[in-house]
Amino acid sequence: MMQRLIHILWPSFIVAGAADIVFATLFDPLQIMYRGEALIGNRLGAYTVGFFAFWLLGIASSALTCYFQRSADEINRCPLPPRSRPEGCPKREDGGCC
Repeated sequence: MMQRLIHILWPSFIVAGAADIVFATLFDPLQIMYRGEALIGNRLGAYTVGFFAFWLLGIASSALTCYFQRSADEINRCPLPPRSRPEGCPKREDGGCC
């Protein structure tokens, strides 16, 4: 589980850093206006919010990649041992199904 978490968080952190560098190079956050007023008051706050927004997008992307990378057996596998599965479960060992 920890390795999967690292596979999600580390690449998204690197991408967020690169995206924040590009954002800081192309845009001045003090000039981003909404209804004639500056949206954010200081640059450092804007870059911080931007970094975490980019990081969340990267986490979502990496998590979806890990999710869709699983095989059908992993997705459809029953987490319960065969004897503790409910009555009528087709995957129960004692043949308690039709």
